[in-house]
Amino acid sequence: MRSVIRYRTKPECAEENQRLVEKVYAELGSRDPGGIRYATLRLEDGVTFLHIFMTDSDAARNPLSSSPAFAEFQKDLPQRCDEQPAAQSTTIVGSYRLLPI
Repeated sequence: MRSVIRYRTKPECAEENQRLVEKVYAELGSRDPGGIRYATLRLEDGVTFLHIFMTDSDAARNPLSSSPAFAEFQKDLPQRCDEQPAAQSTTIVGSYRLLPI
């Protein structure tokens, strides 16, 4: 499974959103659930975030679903956003040292 999620936070919520995202990565680093590749980018406007998520399998169960930090991140996400998250499945067309093909 490969997906890209894009959303725009309210300006006053962008720093809090980043803090919550960083907590997710700290937790992933400490427990290493394996089988996932995950990156988050904050775009130049300072309020748009882009999450790139990949799993090694098409399993219906997302390893992030058991993460307390991810649950905290998602809890008030709709209220932090001016533009709600939009997730799309992706197909890798090409990658140079960034994504596994």
